[in-house]
Amino acid sequence: MRRYLITGSNRGIGFELTRQLLAQGHQVFATCRTPTQSDALQQLATQHNGQLMLIPLDVTNPASIAEAHTILSKQTDVLDVLINNAGVLNDGDSIETIQAEVMMGNFAINTIAPAMIVQRFLGLLKYGSHPLIVNLSSSFASIGLKSEEMPFRYSYSTSKAALNMLSKTLAIELKPLGITVVALHPGWVRTDLGGPDARLAPSESVEGILQVIEKLSLDDSGTYLTWRGSEVPW
Repeated sequence: MRRYLITGSNRGIGFELTRQLLAQGHQVFATCRTPTQSDALQQLATQHNGQLMLIPLDVTNPASIAEAHTILSKQTDVLDVLINNAGVLNDGDSIETIQAEVMMGNFAINTIAPAMIVQRFLGLLKYGSHPLIVNLSSSFASIGLKSEEMPFRYSYSTSKAALNMLSKTLAIELKPLGITVVALHPGWVRTDLGGPDARLAPSESVEGILQVIEKLSLDDSGTYLTWRGSEVPW
């Protein structure tokens, strides 16, 4: 059994990560803004009493992050895996339509929030068994893959590219502590963010993600991987 903290657990990839990890027997601390409004999470909590804890968390609010840490710390003094899954995508923006507040909103959730969450929960991760931080990135963050065939998505692409740099920097700083850090592209998934035409079901993406996580070691820290475990060009 490992102890997982997951952000954005009320839907999409975050919910499926929670569901599959519980089925594997792990302990999950599932966070989202208002867990009481997620019937699916409430049902999981009933089915897995004592194995799943639901914690309110607004990832852009420092006070909310601090309160979530306080709540979690009363339940455990150790975390093994942190998955920064919460994210936002504003589709269709071009250089002519992009707005500063939209870009700042994307950076707040996709880049700054993961940094603040790692900072707050680092003390618990230090004592984990083979501790791991997984930052869910995207192929849109890859400068090497960017082409005219891809949607522009300025706000999303740039904020996720910044998340990749955060991941790489964390990997270097935290490696002496034995903490592995990776950026992970989950594939194009049929979620609210990915849309109905996406190729992957959440269950398929998450199954691959968890297989990749299971195989990671400290030697893999600082890599940028797909849900199948292959490397993505930076």
